[in-house]
Amino acid sequence: MKLNSMATKLITRAHVALYRRTGGKLGGRFRGSPVLLLTTTGRRSGQLRTTPLLHVVDGNRKVVVASYAGAEHHPAWYQNLLAHPEVTVQAGSSVQPMRAEVADPAERARLWPPLVAMYPTYDDYQAKTERQIPVVVLTPYEPASSRRAS
Repeated sequence: MKLNSMATKLITRAHVALYRRTGGKLGGRFRGSPVLLLTTTGRRSGQLRTTPLLHVVDGNRKVVVASYAGAEHHPAWYQNLLAHPEVTVQAGSSVQPMRAEVADPAERARLWPPLVAMYPTYDDYQAKTERQIPVVVLTPYEPASSRRAS
């Protein structure tokens, strides 16, 4: 494992721990933009993985970007939610189950401008890569295990 990769993992773990411990009071913003914690299920390991991500709100939904800083491949959290779209999102002190869905081209076109307004560097990331950076919409849902029989 490269030192940079190890350092990034340690910083991410510390960020997640502080965010959770303080209900987002620490680690809840990055350069003025809101941060949420996205917990996915590993597509191979089945283990829970938590990633802090910038987001915008769209009605009752949260919208995130799988930019990976403009890398040529998608981030692991994105691959995980493609395999397991049921995720958990913590925004501030609120934690809720959500379902992840990749925005279709029309919805991506509508959502991209507010995402870039929040964090202009997304346009730089998109210019840096040939892949179209996915926009992911997180919608609240009630897991089957918590639904009551009618």
